[in-house]
Amino acid sequence: MQPMLYLTELVGLVVYDVRGRRLGRIRDAALVPLIDPSRVDRFLVGGGWSWLTFRHDQVKSISLKGIHLLDEHLVPYHADEYLLRLVRDLMDKQIVDAQGRKVVRVTDVTFDIHNGSELRVVEVDVGLRSVVRRIFQGVLPRRWIRRMQRPIRPHSIRWELTNILEMDPQRRLRLNISHKLLESMHPADLADIVEDLSPDQREAIFEAIDSEVAAETLSEVDPDIQASILESLEVEKAADILDEMAPDEAADALGELEEDTSAGILEEMEAEPKSEVRELLEFKEDTAGGLMNNEYVALHDQATVADAFAALRGNEDLLDSLNMLFLIDGDGKLTGAVPLARLFCGEPQTRMASLAVEGLIQVTVRAKENKITELFDKYNLLSLPVVDEEGTLEGVITADDVITVLRQG
Repeated sequence: MQPMLYLTELVGLVVYDVRGRRLGRIRDAALVPLIDPSRVDRFLVGGGWSWLTFRHDQVKSISLKGIHLLDEHLVPYHADEYLLRLVRDLMDKQIVDAQGRKVVRVTDVTFDIHNGSELRVVEVDVGLRSVVRRIFQGVLPRRWIRRMQRPIRPHSIRWELTNILEMDPQRRLRLNISHKLLESMHPADLADIVEDLSPDQREAIFEAIDSEVAAETLSEVDPDIQASILESLEVEKAADILDEMAPDEAADALGELEEDTSAGILEEMEAEPKSEVRELLEFKEDTAGGLMNNEYVALHDQATVADAFAALRGNEDLLDSLNMLFLIDGDGKLTGAVPLARLFCGEPQTRMASLAVEGLIQVTVRAKENKITELFDKYNLLSLPVVDEEGTLEGVITADDVITVLRQG
């Protein structure tokens, strides 16, 4: 088992030169993540106007008794944006526990001592043990404190499973801070984390993560926070995120913004999603037109099962949410709907019209929310087509859309 040390123990350790003379006490330690993400690279001694520093390769030994150096060459400390200082930049700061899917506050850091002379960060401590260490550090001997904490259950996060929240994009780059851990999380979990952060921290995450992940996450966030996030972002970044959202969700998000802000973002969006979102923004929020989305698959009512499968292959991005195919005539008017599962009951040459549901339920774009929710409840619907006054298919409302309405209500 590797010997270990805590940051609260490291701070205050006496530094000795090759002849055993005291050079000062440790006040901070720093990583250079671009070089090594876990090894302590620099040690800071002193304080005030007389900060000095030495490198990891100048260390002969590290223990609770102190740090002994191989030489006496300490140099004045100069601020370096490539350094992640553990006391200044990490202690008492909020970070994301990517495995536990929550925001936590750092109360200590645990190191392994490699070869007696090298410190590597292994865990971030967030529990009661570290609080005890901090309370009694400097009051009781370090070995006594270790004995006191033994009965307390450890609560820590592996260093590689943490995500540091750095607001400055340039410093984030210099520190090699990646948000890959956040991007791999379920959007709903990431949304919960985002809602627990400050506005500046939310902006930092949405500026840095992939636009597709940002879009999925934003769709899960409370509407008020959605608006705050979009308003904080550069217009181009906000537009990139909305381009990746379902048109109805993008329209809802824009609807929460001031008109000038909404218009500016909309103008930066790509042509196709911009057109779809503009159409949806024309409808009032509490109507079928305001609730519907225009991402659906419609086939001519003379189409066959083979045609349907070809259409599905051309709309792979919709497959996760698709449960119904719609049939229209030559004028675009809705004539039928076929549940996706029924495709497997027909032969390739089977006409889709023969698989359509009986008693097709539909609403017009002006139908109110309460009528829509009643229809979903009464008929156990998964999707509901929306038509204009002439019966032309305009969009579809899904069960997810209704659940969102009920949750916000």
